[in-house]
Amino acid sequence: QVQLVESGGGLVQAGGSLRLSCAASGRTYAMGWFRQAPGKEREFVAAISWSGGSTYYAGSVKGRFTISRDNAKNTMYLQMNSLKPEDTAVYYCASRKLYSGTYYEYDYDYWGQGTQVTVSS
Repeated sequence: QVQLVESGGGLVQAGGSLRLSCAASGRTYAMGWFRQAPGKEREFVAAISWSGGSTYYAGSVKGRFTISRDNAKNTMYLQMNSLKPEDTAVYYCASRKLYSGTYYEYDYDYWGQGTQVTVSS
């Protein structure tokens, strides 16, 4: 069983930055970030392979967000720069039992509780 705990969310002005962390207990393989805005379905943000050698991004965040991981600390990160009000959402980290990342929510086996990110205009 894997437990995931997100942290680092908060309130930031448009154009600002935040770094989210996802601390895992248990063996993790590929991991990802998803987000859910009020009234919307949860959507893919970014994913990373077990080695960190492959990363995947949603078009809406590419060039602004960077996903990374430190396997020695069993922790994944999401550096978010140039934040926009439309980035406001609850951000969830997820992990799956395979080595490669994926865009699809149903491919992930474990989920954190989420952390709120609010970007003011």
